[in-house]
Amino acid sequence: MTHRQRPPPSPEPDLSDVSPYNIIPIHNLLADHPSLRFPEVRAATAALRAVGDLRRPPFIPWQPHYDLLDWLGAFFGFQSDNVSNQREHLVLHLANAQMRLQPPPDNIDTLDPSVLRRFRRKLLSNYTHWCSFLGRKSNIWISDSRRQYSASDYRRELLYVSLYLLIWGESANLRFIPECICYIFHHMAMELNRILEDYIDENTGRPVLPSISGENAFLNRVVKPIYDTVKAEVANSRNGTAPHSNWRNYDDINEYFWSRRCFDKLKWPIDIGSNFFATTTKGKRVGKTGFVEQRSFLNLFRSFDKLWTMLFLFLQAAIIVSWKDPTDHPWEALKDRDVQAKVLSVFITWSSLRFLKALLDAVMQYKLVSRETSWLGVRMVMKIITSVIWIIIFVVFYARIWNQKKDDGRWSGAANNRVITFLEVALVFILPEILATLLFIIPWVRNFIENTNWRIFYLVTWWFQSRTFVGRGLREGLVDNIKYSLFWIIVIATKFIFSYFLQIKPMIQPTKDFLDLKDVTYEWHQFFGNSNRFAVGLLWLPVVLIYLMDLQIWYSIYSSFVGAAVGLFSHLGEIRNVQQLRLRFQFFASAMQFNLMPEEQLLNTRGTFRSKFKDIIYRLKLRYGLGRPFKKLESNQVEAHKFALIWNEIILTFREEDIVSDLEVELLELPQNTWNIRVVQWPCLLLCNELLLALSQAKELVDAPDRWLWKKIGKNEYRRCSVIESYDSIKHLLLTIVQYNTQEHSILTTVFQEIDNSINIEKFTKTFNMYALPAIHTKLITLVDLIIKSNKDINKIVNTLQAIYEVVTRDFFKEKRTMEELKEDGLAPHRPGLLFENSVTLPDPTNENFYRQARRLHTILTSRDSMNNIPVNLEARRRIAFFSNSLFMNMPHAPQVEKMMAFSVLTPYYNEEVVYNKEQLRTENEDGVSTLYYLQTIYADEWVNFLQRMRREGMVSENELWTNKLRELRLWASYRGQTLARTVRGMMYYYRALKMLAFLDSASEMDIREGAKELIPMGTGGRSLSRVDSTVSVMFKGHEYGTALMKYTYVVACQIYGTQKAKKDPHADEILYLMKENEALRVAYVDEVATRDGTDYYSVLVKFDQSLGKEVEIYRVKLPGPLKLGEGKPENQNHALIFTRGDAVQTIDMNQDNYFEEALKMRNLLEEYKQKYGIRKPNILGVRENIFTGSVSSLAWFMSAQETSFVTLGQRVLANPLKIRLHYGHPDVFDRFWFLTRGGISKASRLINLSEDIFAGFNCTLRGGNVTHHEYIQVGKGRDVGLNQVSMFEAKVASGNGEQVLSRDVYRLGQRLDFFRMLSFFYTTVGFFFNTMMISLTVYAFLWGRLYLALSGVESSVAGNANTNRALGTILNQQFIVQLGLFTALPMIVENTLELGFLAAIWDFITMQLQLSSVFYTFSLGTRSHYFGRTILHGGAKYRATGRGFVVQHKSFAENYRLYARSHFIKAIELGLILTVYAAYSPVAKGTFTYIALTISSWFLVVSWIMAPFVFNPSGFDWLKTVYDFDDFMNWIWFRGSVFAKPEESWEQWWYEEQDHLRTTGILGKILEIILDLRFFFFQYGIVYQLGIAAGSKSIFVYILSWIYIIVALAIYSAIVYARDKYAAKEHIYYRLVQFLVIVIGILLIIALWEFTNFRFVDLLTSLLAFVPTGWGFLLIAQVFRPVLERSFIWGTVVSVARTYDTFFGVIVLMPVAALSWLPGLLLARNPKVETSQGFVGMDTCRVCRKESGLNCLLNIRVDVGMWKEYLQLLYLFLGCKQLNKVVDEGNDKNGKVDNIHESRVKKSSKSAPIPVAFFVRAPYILPFSIM
Repeated sequence: MTHRQRPPPSPEPDLSDVSPYNIIPIHNLLADHPSLRFPEVRAATAALRAVGDLRRPPFIPWQPHYDLLDWLGAFFGFQSDNVSNQREHLVLHLANAQMRLQPPPDNIDTLDPSVLRRFRRKLLSNYTHWCSFLGRKSNIWISDSRRQYSASDYRRELLYVSLYLLIWGESANLRFIPECICYIFHHMAMELNRILEDYIDENTGRPVLPSISGENAFLNRVVKPIYDTVKAEVANSRNGTAPHSNWRNYDDINEYFWSRRCFDKLKWPIDIGSNFFATTTKGKRVGKTGFVEQRSFLNLFRSFDKLWTMLFLFLQAAIIVSWKDPTDHPWEALKDRDVQAKVLSVFITWSSLRFLKALLDAVMQYKLVSRETSWLGVRMVMKIITSVIWIIIFVVFYARIWNQKKDDGRWSGAANNRVITFLEVALVFILPEILATLLFIIPWVRNFIENTNWRIFYLVTWWFQSRTFVGRGLREGLVDNIKYSLFWIIVIATKFIFSYFLQIKPMIQPTKDFLDLKDVTYEWHQFFGNSNRFAVGLLWLPVVLIYLMDLQIWYSIYSSFVGAAVGLFSHLGEIRNVQQLRLRFQFFASAMQFNLMPEEQLLNTRGTFRSKFKDIIYRLKLRYGLGRPFKKLESNQVEAHKFALIWNEIILTFREEDIVSDLEVELLELPQNTWNIRVVQWPCLLLCNELLLALSQAKELVDAPDRWLWKKIGKNEYRRCSVIESYDSIKHLLLTIVQYNTQEHSILTTVFQEIDNSINIEKFTKTFNMYALPAIHTKLITLVDLIIKSNKDINKIVNTLQAIYEVVTRDFFKEKRTMEELKEDGLAPHRPGLLFENSVTLPDPTNENFYRQARRLHTILTSRDSMNNIPVNLEARRRIAFFSNSLFMNMPHAPQVEKMMAFSVLTPYYNEEVVYNKEQLRTENEDGVSTLYYLQTIYADEWVNFLQRMRREGMVSENELWTNKLRELRLWASYRGQTLARTVRGMMYYYRALKMLAFLDSASEMDIREGAKELIPMGTGGRSLSRVDSTVSVMFKGHEYGTALMKYTYVVACQIYGTQKAKKDPHADEILYLMKENEALRVAYVDEVATRDGTDYYSVLVKFDQSLGKEVEIYRVKLPGPLKLGEGKPENQNHALIFTRGDAVQTIDMNQDNYFEEALKMRNLLEEYKQKYGIRKPNILGVRENIFTGSVSSLAWFMSAQETSFVTLGQRVLANPLKIRLHYGHPDVFDRFWFLTRGGISKASRLINLSEDIFAGFNCTLRGGNVTHHEYIQVGKGRDVGLNQVSMFEAKVASGNGEQVLSRDVYRLGQRLDFFRMLSFFYTTVGFFFNTMMISLTVYAFLWGRLYLALSGVESSVAGNANTNRALGTILNQQFIVQLGLFTALPMIVENTLELGFLAAIWDFITMQLQLSSVFYTFSLGTRSHYFGRTILHGGAKYRATGRGFVVQHKSFAENYRLYARSHFIKAIELGLILTVYAAYSPVAKGTFTYIALTISSWFLVVSWIMAPFVFNPSGFDWLKTVYDFDDFMNWIWFRGSVFAKPEESWEQWWYEEQDHLRTTGILGKILEIILDLRFFFFQYGIVYQLGIAAGSKSIFVYILSWIYIIVALAIYSAIVYARDKYAAKEHIYYRLVQFLVIVIGILLIIALWEFTNFRFVDLLTSLLAFVPTGWGFLLIAQVFRPVLERSFIWGTVVSVARTYDTFFGVIVLMPVAALSWLPGLLLARNPKVETSQGFVGMDTCRVCRKESGLNCLLNIRVDVGMWKEYLQLLYLFLGCKQLNKVVDEGNDKNGKVDNIHESRVKKSSKSAPIPVAFFVRAPYILPFSIM
């Protein structure tokens, strides 16, 4: 399509104007700005300026240029910058909407009424629903009937939408309270109506005026009072430490407006004296609204009671059925009437669970009950009473059955009748469930009932659920219902079959045997008589825990295969590599044209069945090569030119990013056809070796007819093109280098004419000798090689031409001709002399086009391999493969850029890295590894490409990188980190792509052809690469810039940018640089301005004005107070959201990237908003992520693999078929206007919304939205790359999920979703973390159960009993069921199989296992379990800044201990202690194999939790570092510090910080904590009876007397501590005397015990196992009672003992690390250069060293010359052997640069450790390794 008003050609339009503006200068419509040339912009602006006869505001002098927004601003007191911002916002949206109108309006200079009406309906839809919900009449006084639409309605619609946008734009934090905005709009719209209808004020007799007016009146009188209330409530939260139930969060404030009382209490204008604003007086204050968040694990039952009811009822029924006869099948057992009757007891359980649910509702939500909500309290009480009545009814009727049977002695008719009566009662009980099932089958009825605000429906549903504004009409369509129901029916059926036959049934007979077991010889004092029920309970406990959690495993298994199936049907992974791309590339251009280029269709055919059927057929042809669509792509077609422009632009961006080299660009690009080639010039990559194959075919078919030979060659499109292109290129080359009007030129022309003629008459093989072709081919290679050389030798070229001439005339023609005949035919010169001697002239070296084509010809002539490794860079290959594959997937047709939806990208930024500075790149760690060196090693090929590009741009020496090329160097490094610069570059690809697509949309055939000829190719002599421009930009006509600016805006919310500027922070300069380089980039920040009354806060938007050459401020909107009230990130997003534009907004994090080729598909993606998925159109478009940090380290690879399976396969299944995909973070695309009227794109309440992103998904689903997932487009995403970063991220996510359990959103989704969607929701959000915790609890339950059996003597009594032995075997097998958790790796394997291939997936999995990925995943399991459980139990969740830098430094042991002591180390020590005690006292464990089989998985968990931080720590097993780490750890332990000391400096401060959660937890949390801590006392009780001193006594006094040991130990410890504090400093002799006396008394006591009791020396060690855990238990309980004990003298002892315990634990953890550091086998593996960022088992460590391969690389066991140098130097110094100098020097020469870095490490180490000591540390290894 040709643009309607094409501006004069200009490469870059002048966007300058006197007044600063954002995107378009609406204030000056005569400005020379490309966007103002759109008539739609002028139409929208004119509509706003149509003030007409409206009554002028009396407060200000009216100016002629004022418009409707100024009118509203003057009447209602809006800020001027808010008015300006919303003016541009509205004009842009209305103009864009009018551009999309189909058919176009008759008058394009006038705003079409339908555009305005649709926008008003969408913008105010939430308001109209709110009015309907509250039974209030809407104040939108416009008829929806088109017949009654008038000019005044047109203006009124504009006023309504303008008023709403002005309210929203100035509401600040109130934007998180959408129904509050509805309330404000409702009253202000009424006042607007009164003004428009010329109402008269009854009090004054004058025309009515708004109740609020004047400068900033709206902010001060409406926004600020509500804002101050929110602020005061946040202050009541005490920084999140107060219970959620004690203060109102954003949701509570918002839900106050869900009831009619808001109209009665708040009134209008707002009554400041209302109890709504009271925040301190309890009697007057409005409490929690709608929901009370209570901290308890029971929230999981309360929110998902239907799930737990199902699990408990089946467990009970399965036990009953299998109890009769474990050998029977369940259907056989159910034939027994006794079993049938017993199964009916499940109804008693069911009613009991309902009672529990009703009781929890009342206990947790009683604070909601007030005078205004008294009916809520009535319902709570009635539900409890009803539940109790049902329990009584079922118990009575159940008892009557058995009484009747007992009286009759059999199942008589009367007994059977009582069973029937029971079933009738049960039918009444389950009637609600039956009704729900019926409504599930017909979902539209349920939706109608819930969405219709009829009072009768409210009365009917009042008993079942509270009436809320959200959570209504959530049912999906029937087809979707069937899909996800079938999925879950299969999953549940599999789980129940597995549980019955492999978990429950095998336990029945052993349980019976255990219960029947008599005369058990207990090893201790037995309190419960001779009963084994407690032992049976412990046996069943792990089984029940596994039973409750293994549905997660089955979901994982089935979702993997369903996700793979969905991916296959979506055609994912069909192009995985370059080889597969070669097969499809010939269809690639047509696929690109079909998907990326807009299709001209008649309006009445779009969306019809016929057009859709045609699309399907055409996609099939493209996908499977049916037909030959590429035939129309001959080089004279516009389609081929467009394809070449797009493809070359993609390759150019690859080159700009340095992921391909200049040579690879020439191999990949589609060259411009400057040599009149008759076929498509495919990339050289595809033509490689094809010409040689064609020559061999010609040689084989030497006598075959032309048609036969050509048919053979033409079967392969690339071979056909290579032959024709080679011939045309040779012809053009020869005729170019030989001067025109010479006899040589005439001879060449004649030769080519004869060849062409013979081809035309199909007698080529008859005329020419095929055997001569190889000789000609060889000569031509020589000729082209001489031409493309930099030093050209004309004589050699002449000689080669003469040789070619001789071969052609002598051998090529079959018919031999004499010289005279040759002359006569024009094939020989008529005058004597050497041919070509004076007729060869080569083009000027600056003619890059010629030599580029010559190099291409040389490649085609000479290439002999398949070039499957081109491009070399794996990321380039992946991106090409994904992009090409995506074009064969289903996606909507692309509209023209003018007709596409406009969109914005929003990125929140705080204080992260923008661009790495010089110091960051050069600074080396203690091992001599700098960040730049690390990047050079990891991205070696990209570094080479970067240097090549710099040399092409004028760099002479690499030293210039640190001077005049420093900016380029910093950017190169920053683009490989997780920096803002990388994100901005990626997001600005949208702008670049839109400009190019806008040109291609409107350019004519002549434009493209002529413009293509003007392109200056990028080569060694070409222009420098710019990241802002492109080759296509030289063809632009000017309007492309205006179109792109109207369609795309990028806003970075740099919250503290103003503060950074004030402090001269380098980050501010870098942000300014980014704005300067990217014209579509805007920066929003919060400015703090000091005033007399305090501080004023403003939301400010700035940009860089290219004409002024400086940053300019565009808008400054005053805020009611500080921005941050809740969580920081969502409020940062919220304040910048008012500056975004368009119909959609994509949320992008600061650690993301984008790709140019993916940006081309954005307009396709936005078309998804027009399509229905199920019964709804989407509101969030989920986008696939590519984790780009996977190559950085092994940990990054593990994290990348885990994340990739979640963001691809996991999201795919959630969207289809489960229909429960939410928003799990960025880069999803939001329907902007839908979300801005419903609370924004995240939630921000303090603590409860810690995982702020997912609450946008919760909110969307609860409000009836739809979330989809699309995998034909991807966005890059960075993840954490070090273990500490990963662990902090996992801790944040787990804590966030713990808070989600308490939230109203999770509760409402769990209650309002249908059963199967509820299952999907649970097992993919909080249920995943809960079941992760259950796995850890299963291990605890299993081991504690085993320990009880061993210490109690039950195992000894059972050991000889064959029947009861089976019980132990059964329980043993249950532990292996937990190992089904391995199937959680299944999604990763399946997704890799789908996209990479089966063998590649298996190889990756095996490689990951060899690199100890299982250790990492097990460690992560512990992290998630700890923080999830602790958050629900005690709270304490907080945002954890993980940092996104590269991990090139060794983490000290003290730092690791601080991070992991409580979450991993101490738990692992506890489990290890259990396993040790069990091994010592269990008769079952006497057999080595039995013990290993029983405990191997538990030992693996223990080892993983202890060793992972050191395995994945750079230089984690370096002996010297281990020594220094221990010294540092001890200094940290004993450093007393001060009150200002940080936890990193002082153990005591860290210890207190670790207890913070106990200070804020409730009384129930403290009680449960104490109960859990009591388990440590069990060691003492179980072990003291095993001591020799107990003499076999089972008396309780043995245990009581054992406490004497605790008292004596504490007394001795206290005495030593007292003596140390009093005497150690000044009177040291007394301190030593006390120590001596303690030792003497101890020896005497041991001698006395030895002499007079059965004491054994081994009892000393055994007693440690008993009493050390007891002391730890006391410490944990003391921490709970800290508020009481802290004021007593005991607390000092508690702190001192705690320090001792942490020292003890630290030594235990460090011992295996020290042992591994000392082992000779790991000496060569602990090279610090090798271990950088991943430890000695890292994946890419060999890349950090010397790119070694094979098993040595895999295991990183290699001989390092630099390390040998160190050893030899030590040996030399020790022995004085000077001859070793030569060996050392040779090693240094071989090692080069890498060894120099290692040498610096040796020098640094030598400063802290003398050489002789270092020698003695290392020397023992020299001899063994010399032998090795």
